[in-house]
Amino acid sequence: MRKIATSLALAMLAFATPVFAQAKAPVTATSPGGIVSVTLGFEGEGRPVYSVSRKGKPILAPSRLGFLFTDAAKLDRRIEITGTETRDFDETWTQPWGEWTSIRNHYREFKVHLKETTALGRVFTVSFRLYDDGVGFRYEFPGQPNMALTSIAEELTEFAFAQDGTAWWKPAFLWNREEYLYNKTALSALGTADTPVTIKLADGTHVALHEAALVDYSGMAVARTEGNTLRAQLTPGAGRPKVEKQGAWTTPWRTLIIADDAAGLYMSHLMLNLNEPNKLGDMSWFKPGKFVGVWWNMIKGEWSWARGPKHGATTANVMRYIDFAAAQGIPNVLVEGWNVGWDGDWFGNGWEMDFARPTEDFDAAKLAAYAKKKGVQLVGHHETGGAATHYENQFDTAFKYAADHNITIVKTGYVTDAGQIERVDPDGTKYREWHEGQWMSNHFVRVALAAYKYKVAFDSHEPIKGTGLQRTYPNWVSREGSRGMEYNSWAGKNPPEHEANLVFTRMLEGPMDFTPGVLSLTGENGSAILSTKAKQLALYVVIYSPVVMAADTPENYALHMPAFKFIRDVPTDWSETRVLNGEVGDYVTIARKQRGSEQWFLGAVGDEESRTTSFKLDFLTPGKRYIAEIYRDGDDADYRTPARHSIVIEQRTVTANDAMTLRLAPGGGAAVRFRLVK
Repeated sequence: MRKIATSLALAMLAFATPVFAQAKAPVTATSPGGIVSVTLGFEGEGRPVYSVSRKGKPILAPSRLGFLFTDAAKLDRRIEITGTETRDFDETWTQPWGEWTSIRNHYREFKVHLKETTALGRVFTVSFRLYDDGVGFRYEFPGQPNMALTSIAEELTEFAFAQDGTAWWKPAFLWNREEYLYNKTALSALGTADTPVTIKLADGTHVALHEAALVDYSGMAVARTEGNTLRAQLTPGAGRPKVEKQGAWTTPWRTLIIADDAAGLYMSHLMLNLNEPNKLGDMSWFKPGKFVGVWWNMIKGEWSWARGPKHGATTANVMRYIDFAAAQGIPNVLVEGWNVGWDGDWFGNGWEMDFARPTEDFDAAKLAAYAKKKGVQLVGHHETGGAATHYENQFDTAFKYAADHNITIVKTGYVTDAGQIERVDPDGTKYREWHEGQWMSNHFVRVALAAYKYKVAFDSHEPIKGTGLQRTYPNWVSREGSRGMEYNSWAGKNPPEHEANLVFTRMLEGPMDFTPGVLSLTGENGSAILSTKAKQLALYVVIYSPVVMAADTPENYALHMPAFKFIRDVPTDWSETRVLNGEVGDYVTIARKQRGSEQWFLGAVGDEESRTTSFKLDFLTPGKRYIAEIYRDGDDADYRTPARHSIVIEQRTVTANDAMTLRLAPGGGAAVRFRLVK
């Protein structure tokens, strides 16, 4: 067997050998299946432009490339091609956790080498990786005398869409980071947007514009310039340059996922494949799973993070949550507000946070022992209040403290306004950074490395955007990065379409800690959440994360135990995922197969309208019978009325030859467990 594997590896290596060629513009390459193609040529004055087509139809018209620098002439004209390289690559790799166990990485790499014809003579490469479902490209600069230190003011990268369409996007560079609702506008009316931007072109083709492998660089937003053309807008840093580089360097990949429909966008593996393989090593110690926690009562304002009469993170409260988790087979309990530093004004000022010092009413040693006895682990919480340097100064003590208390997952937070992250250099100089700037992109890598040293995984809130880095740093297991369940407690709640938007926008970044499962359907001051009970169950399948909260309180779950059974049963680690149908912002149906099991789970969510979703069950194993345990909206269910609680729980026997139709109430959803009949 080893000889066969070695032979296959050598064959693939030979197949992947680059082909070098001298070339004159324009130059073109296609994806392995001949579906996606890219062309690089020039406009007047030797300005390099690239274009992208799919099945012979233009997706991007000629789009400019280049850079502005703070201390050197811009790089965007008087450029020529000096050669090209082409190679094919095909592998299948395995994820330690995820939505799929195995992922195929099959692309054609096309490198175009370029040089200025001016006295500066700067050289660089535009490297394309062409997949049948999209393309990624990046700039690659070798070390060279005229660019020993590079100070980037802005990228001039354009995305000139060949036709108008509908765009789903949220604004960039506003105070509340990425936590905004999605706009639905014409592409030609888009403003300045965070990526991913999802677009349905006039001919129905769907495109998601984003970036992959954001490391040691500033996050990219896009702004419309004219017509249907978007141009890169890098996140600012604390200094004049948005990015500083020394010696040889590359940008992140600029990515376009291209599909016939919305479902095809989600089914792409392009984002993960453009990231480097696991750099950390063994991840067998990390166990995906659900958690309950001392959290929702704080979000509702009934408990506090700070010490005092309303303090939530007390020994007694946490013991009750441990008891509940153990009784319901939930492996983890999150505790927020357990440490010193929450008293007073910590928002944007987290210098008092101590991640190895509990408050006097939180007996950490007793709770760690009690949780272990009950077969439960605590999930730690490190809220930095935006004081990122202060957090880095505590890495070793904080993660050692977690490991010493049997805590293998930590939720981190960076609650402060955009542009207000506190950075302090070794010489004591203080700066204010953006959550998605170059310094913070490096900070999160430092978190991953420091946490892994102590076998700790982390789930980042108020994070930098997801760009597939969970492949490279697989202890970075989840992140927030959009409006989650907490907004449903407060005024200005998430609208019913929000989750159907997230699947085809935010979820293209990677896992999201949405914190679903509020079966009481009530938030702050008893306000009604704009959802049905069945939809809360469906979110466990629809919104993916390997660590998922059952966000409501034990007291509330005790009142809704028939529905809570689905939360108890649904896993958080999958071997296969299928998007059965969907339209951006309207509805989606997703089926997932439990890793290491023959069980499948299905979730469907809609928007404010009543609708039905119909789908085949051909994802099930042929020749086998399954019990479908169905949790669906009652006939009178409606998010606008007390009937939001109406739910029907029923069973039927099904096979792969069957189909299913489910009604989704206004603001509703449905969840199904398919249990193999033995």
